[in-house]
Amino acid sequence: MTRSGDPLISAEHILTFGWATADELDVIHEDTLRINDFLSGLFCGIGVRLVDFKLEFGRSSTDGNVILADEISPDNCRLWDMQTNEKMDKDRFRRDLGGLVEAYQEIARRLRHHRARGLSHPHRNIMLT
Repeated sequence: MTRSGDPLISAEHILTFGWATADELDVIHEDTLRINDFLSGLFCGIGVRLVDFKLEFGRSSTDGNVILADEISPDNCRLWDMQTNEKMDKDRFRRDLGGLVEAYQEIARRLRHHRARGLSHPHRNIMLT
């Protein structure tokens, strides 16, 4: 178990229990790397360091393909201000730092400002397969 209570599941577990095939694990790995690249660049553009994040994958109900099945938010990312190292994520709640709503609002404000300035990310039209 991790500190958050989530079980640690390895590729061997996934294959043994038949939750995904080796090819599907390759897709998950490739998509995760692309999502990391996209998010790291996006957050860097607003002065925020993406420390880590959690993704959950599932299957599409229409075709059975593996898909990202979770939202991406400060609830499942660790985000720190690049200049001050201030935590701007759910750790504010976990560590009783206060200011959770304000931190989330600041992330949203920076993202809106970034978008309003027309700044683009090299992978803004990322397509995951």
